[in-house]
Amino acid sequence: MTVAAILLAGGESSRMGTPKPLLEWGGHTLIEYQLAQLKGPPIDRVVVVLGHLAEEVQPYVHRAGAQAIVNELYGEGRAASLRVAAAALPNDTAAVLVLNVDQPRPHDVMARLVEAHRRSGSLITVPTYEERRGHPPVLAGSLLPELRQVSEATQGLRAVIRRHAKDIKQVAFETEVVLLDMNRPQEYQQARASFFAA
Repeated sequence: MTVAAILLAGGESSRMGTPKPLLEWGGHTLIEYQLAQLKGPPIDRVVVVLGHLAEEVQPYVHRAGAQAIVNELYGEGRAASLRVAAAALPNDTAAVLVLNVDQPRPHDVMARLVEAHRRSGSLITVPTYEERRGHPPVLAGSLLPELRQVSEATQGLRAVIRRHAKDIKQVAFETEVVLLDMNRPQEYQQARASFFAA
């Protein structure tokens, strides 16, 4: 069973005001942290989609041994990057974890999600914290054809998840880390404070 991770890191970071992949996170850049957490079982392959300032971020991806894809249409939004990544994965991929670079997650969270997905046999597995859905989702490889067709006009990944709402496995976590999402400087500072509080 091949498990792939897609890390979306091609946005313009306009609300943040600085490239999100290069933000400081625990003594490293955010992209370095994310790639380190995605490395190793149960994840077999990591595809990173770059766009804005790709030439600055690409060396980090190569050093981590991940596959970098540059989406020239990154200005069209996240759906364009997801399409490019899904097209790069073989049809026999068993499961796909989709994560944004601004959603830092520890390896154990992602490993637990993938294992729950394997056991459940559901099309989609998502983490929750106090009944609120978080990220990243894990999708069955059979959904790759749909991922290759997503668009901003149809709400991208959200539409795929909504379409298969009856076949979603929710995995409850005891930590709100599964809800972290950083779009603006204040959210980044708050997330960093809570993430490294321990």
